[in-house]
Amino acid sequence: MAGVSSGATGAWVGRRLLLGAAQSAAVLVLVLLLTEALPGDAAVALAGDSPDPERIARLREAMGLDRPLPERLADRLGALLHGDLGRSLVTGRSVADYLAHGFGTTLLLAALVLLPLVPLAVWLGIRAARHEGGPLDRLIGSTTLAVYAAPEFAFGVLLVTVFALRLGWLPPTALGGIADDPAVLVLPALVLLARPVCSISRLVRAGMLDALARPYVRQARRYGVPERRVLWRHALPNSLAPAAQQLARTCDWLLCGVVVVESLFALPGLGSVLLDAVAARDVPVVQGLAVVFALLAVVLNLAADLTARRFAPRSEVTA
Repeated sequence: MAGVSSGATGAWVGRRLLLGAAQSAAVLVLVLLLTEALPGDAAVALAGDSPDPERIARLREAMGLDRPLPERLADRLGALLHGDLGRSLVTGRSVADYLAHGFGTTLLLAALVLLPLVPLAVWLGIRAARHEGGPLDRLIGSTTLAVYAAPEFAFGVLLVTVFALRLGWLPPTALGGIADDPAVLVLPALVLLARPVCSISRLVRAGMLDALARPYVRQARRYGVPERRVLWRHALPNSLAPAAQQLARTCDWLLCGVVVVESLFALPGLGSVLLDAVAARDVPVVQGLAVVFALLAVVLNLAADLTARRFAPRSEVTA
């Protein structure tokens, strides 16, 4: 049975990886088509405010932008299959250099969020479930709902106004550099931590309430198993599948979708690199980032689904 189960899991993983590869290729095609639909291109952006048509034509020819769209798309797909993300049309730097430059800041910020996120969300969810319907449960529920409803930009501006401008405890932006003052990461980490804590803690609460109502939990209590052991060894593992999937989506969001927060606090991460590339119509950089983001999303969601299968082995997870 173990061999059959392992073989079924392997086949399922293979199908998911093939689906992820197809999704990544579709993302690349969609990004190229959307960037083509934008007004202007990298040649126009480089030409400045008073563009010379002849200079623009020369720039387009030098960048290869005068070639047909299908030809450029085929070249990009072929280069990606060989692991080549391409080079910037504006600076000539490789897209891999842009990724290396921005990924460190984004990864550091994500780590600062994830380290307190899991224990805090699990603790809040368990506390709310243990006091279902009581004052503590209502307090946690109303607070998490209110914080979750606050837009990231508005919440970030509020934190900057209070803790940076009025109290002067923390720097408002990272314009001075992260290495010189690591405290610049505190406020953006708090902004990014707020909503995931709310959503994951509510999922943990719902999962715990469902698990605590199961017959095996009641049986364990009848046998005199300590309540702490019932909560942590029996109920919690069986309540984590939805929270694990939400955590994977949160990781994907932290690595690929924190454009607003990075822009608000002037952090030199992947979000800022993407915004600059879109403003300059630097298609290879936008495409490279989109492919990397798509691959990260595929891997993280695959890990979440594997975790869900582990914690809920009787549930069917389809591709």
